[in-house]
Amino acid sequence: MTLAIVAFVALFILITSAGFLLFSGVPMLKRLDNVITPDLSGNILGRFVNKHKAPSVAALVEPFEKILPRSAAEVSVVTRRLVRAGFRKEHYVRIFYGAKVLTPIALCLVVVVTHLDQYFSWFAYALALGLGFMIPDFWLGNRIKARQLAIRLGLPDALDLIVVCIEAGLSLDKATLRTADEMQFSQPAISDELKLVNLEQRAGRARTDAWRNFADRTDVESVRSMVAVFIQADQFGTSISKALRVHSDTMRVQRRQHAEEQAAKTTVKLVFPLVFFIFPSIFLVTLGPAMITIMEGFDTLFQ
Repeated sequence: MTLAIVAFVALFILITSAGFLLFSGVPMLKRLDNVITPDLSGNILGRFVNKHKAPSVAALVEPFEKILPRSAAEVSVVTRRLVRAGFRKEHYVRIFYGAKVLTPIALCLVVVVTHLDQYFSWFAYALALGLGFMIPDFWLGNRIKARQLAIRLGLPDALDLIVVCIEAGLSLDKATLRTADEMQFSQPAISDELKLVNLEQRAGRARTDAWRNFADRTDVESVRSMVAVFIQADQFGTSISKALRVHSDTMRVQRRQHAEEQAAKTTVKLVFPLVFFIFPSIFLVTLGPAMITIMEGFDTLFQ
């Protein structure tokens, strides 16, 4: 067992050192790129930098991501999920499929190093392959839920800021852009989505289509209701600021009701830890001394 632990630590140190040596030179090379002239064709230093530039993660996983067969419909579903998690670039799809190949291999190596195959034989490898194939999907699902929660919690503040900007004299498009800039650090997910809405409108897409795409990308119910308010106010010519203010108050009420609902569920959720963890400890502490006394009494009685 000691040999297995030493081998595992040595393998971890080797992989960490290789990753550090591989990626540590990237910031230095970027600074060199900023210092040297943009035209690097005739520059010796520039040719050296381009030749020895560290490969990206997408380039490293590209040979592995082609192993898994996939259809266009499956790639479309994965791309939509990655967009909902905030990963919009094309190479993230390759990284995702590469992770679905590399993660099972890494878990199998862990099984070999820790000698778990001696105790569970083929079951350890089957479990490692299954978990390794499913871990990227679980991770992506958690990222999607976390981002949707951040958008749902920060949307009332964004609506209030849009209302303030509109009442100050800005148009809806300018108010959206200003809100995105102001919430860049407090609510980065909402800021990113609002900037994308503004970019789509600048590219010539209709305002209603841009906001509908916002709702489809996030897949959050509160965003869909907000987009419906936007579209109705735009079509019927009503005041957008008043509609958004009412909708913001409604969303805050819904958020408070959701918190109260989650608090009410805690009594039911506490039953299982009480039964399996707390009650046995209480019984052991309260009845243990009495049982010891009874057993000693029976021993003296039958002697």
